[in-house]
Amino acid sequence: MADIEIGIYKSGRQAYGFDDIAIVPSRRTRDPEDVDISWEIDAFRFDLPLMAAAMDGVVSPRTAIEIGRLGGLAVLNLEGLWTRYEDPEPLFEEISHLDDDKATARMQQMYLEPIKPELVTERIREINAAGVRSCASVTPQRTTGLAPAILAGELDMLVIQGTVVSAEHVSKTVEPLNLKKFIREFDLPVIVGGCASYQAALHLMRTGAVGVLVGVGPGNACTTRGVLGIGVPQATAIADVAGARMRHLDETNVYVHVIADGGMSRGGDIAKAIACGADAVMLGSPLSSAQEAPGLGYHWGMATFHPTLPRGARVRTSVRGSMQEILLGPAHENDGRMNLFGALRTSMATCGYQSVKEFQKAEVMIAPALQTEGKQLQRSQGVGMGR
Repeated sequence: MADIEIGIYKSGRQAYGFDDIAIVPSRRTRDPEDVDISWEIDAFRFDLPLMAAAMDGVVSPRTAIEIGRLGGLAVLNLEGLWTRYEDPEPLFEEISHLDDDKATARMQQMYLEPIKPELVTERIREINAAGVRSCASVTPQRTTGLAPAILAGELDMLVIQGTVVSAEHVSKTVEPLNLKKFIREFDLPVIVGGCASYQAALHLMRTGAVGVLVGVGPGNACTTRGVLGIGVPQATAIADVAGARMRHLDETNVYVHVIADGGMSRGGDIAKAIACGADAVMLGSPLSSAQEAPGLGYHWGMATFHPTLPRGARVRTSVRGSMQEILLGPAHENDGRMNLFGALRTSMATCGYQSVKEFQKAEVMIAPALQTEGKQLQRSQGVGMGR
């Protein structure tokens, strides 16, 4: 792809987000009931290609169990309120009533409470006891310290997650986590991320991770792109990382899963993520709108409470319906924010694809008018695609 000149000193590639592209229907259509949207990673199979984001307003032990029951995999934040407080629910109630100008400072205070390793173990066991798969997230700097508590809880899958995670972290002050060594010696499958480029993803795949999270700053509650100025639009980022997956597969005969993380609020976004090459999606804000979500209609990112440089905002998502309605329907709104995986199934069927891996081969095109063409009445009235 040719670079575009930004100035005499600097050139750059054109990159695309979900709103910039469209999926092109093929010559074949299918019955939606014949479409298989299941996902297999390591030794585990899930009915939905879904990971619920490790954000406190989205995943509690209780919602992790419900999402598992519905066929997805929820990721519990092991550095969140659920492992700092025995009963954090009064704090969620307080967060839901904070004024916007006071929310960040108060949440920074809440998250100063130390993480309790015994609660890490207890929360994991609580999820396991319900008979669903358990998955949890830690940042690289806390991975080694929390590993014994994670193993004691018998976690099924670990996510090592940060704004950007690299296989070559350099520090003159602390000993960085050696991802390759840790993953090789750790007795659990590990997913790592985020990343947003071909080279970074390829290096992460070479650590032995079973999956890579793709996304730097696209989430509704994330302010990384504004605070740090970094990020890549999701359609391009996913396609680049999918390219790294194919190179790694050619080199090693090992398939590493690509998980699109952030930037998806409607069923069409999920379909585009998979058409660009994702194997599954990680959702945050759409699930925070569920009646079961602990955030009570609010959502905030993992870096919202950073003590010195917060990179997230508490945003209102409101309560739209049950977790089942949001994931599997029935939908009672027409804007694509409910029955998300029914929409994926229908999109695949309409384009003639039977499985997620087949749908990754769908044709896409650059379509800047996709969101506005012929939608003047919806936009002027604030309904449907005009919301």
